Amino acid sequence: MTIEEKYLQALDELWYGEPPKALQLLNEIIANDPLYARAHYQLGKIHYYEISDYQAAGYHFKTCAELEPQFPDVYYHYLRLLVFLNMEKQFKLVSEKALQVPGVNYASIYNLIGLFAEKKKAWADAIGAYRNALLEATSKNEKDYIEESIERVKEKKRQMKKYNYELSN
Repeated sequence: MTIEEKYLQALDELWYGEPPKALQLLNEIIANDPLYARAHYQLGKIHYYEISDYQAAGYHFKTCAELEPQFPDVYYHYLRLLVFLNMEKQFKLVSEKALQVPGVNYASIYNLIGLFAEKKKAWADAIGAYRNALLEATSKNEKDYIEESIERVKEKKRQMKKYNYELSN
């Protein structure tokens, strides 16, 4: 079986809900060809979403992005992990890179940039990023989700002002 066939079999295993089998196949691929970027991408997803091994997930996402920087799919998941882990410096580098890659879902990337800013309570940056996401949105669901995020941040901003006012009295 070729590496490509093994990779497609691993994707089938994932599709049919068999991450352990996919994990085994993907690890075999990496053992034979450590430069097979897409296998690193799939391993990153399994480690992040299925196993909750965030260090391994980060390693595989980073490796994939370095081996195949024009592969758009890796950036969303990699950035989600970086938001979750609150890794500001790495998040900034990867998000800037992601916005240069053709085929990436720009609305999703800007949405994650907004979420990262929101978690830091940088309200203006969050709203700006969410507005950029809104400009890139291509579906009603995506648009509605982003608009909810903008309203959520505006409400948090109002609550902080009210809280600060009450503290100063």
